[in-house]
Amino acid sequence: MTGRSIIIMGVSGSGKTTVGKAVAEMCGCRFIDGDDLHPVANIEKMRSGTPLTDEDRRGWLSRIHQEMTELNAAGISVVVACSALRQRYREVLRNGVDILFLYLKGDPRQVGALLGARQGHFMPAGLLQSQFEALEEPAETETDCITVPITDLPGELEQIRTLLIQHGF
Repeated sequence: MTGRSIIIMGVSGSGKTTVGKAVAEMCGCRFIDGDDLHPVANIEKMRSGTPLTDEDRRGWLSRIHQEMTELNAAGISVVVACSALRQRYREVLRNGVDILFLYLKGDPRQVGALLGARQGHFMPAGLLQSQFEALEEPAETETDCITVPITDLPGELEQIRTLLIQHGF
């Protein structure tokens, strides 16, 4: 039996790690924080306030895809926190993987407040605007994507639980 993958996506500070850990626990899946798979050069670039380029993200996305593929092949389902900002990034991630994307949608004001409260992360709040500029919200044709507005965490999790059940998780 092969595993399945859920990507919790959205801009930095939207709650991907918090929601991802809760979803992994809810579904009995392994959790991977995509930030942990960034090469040191990417982390240093973001820490210095420089947005990543598509080239910077290429190897990182491939590494996430490889981790999901290997775990799924071993029968392990996984929840991954990964920004997956552009449609082409999501294409790299979904290549041959049984996947569902949960897009945590918020506006710059909402996410800015969450990002401002976060501590100990390498991504400075000053890069939030670049995240929104890079963001391509899932298109209607991306039928493996579910949009979840960020409001309050308990409400989100109950909504996500219902959506996952509807999608066979």
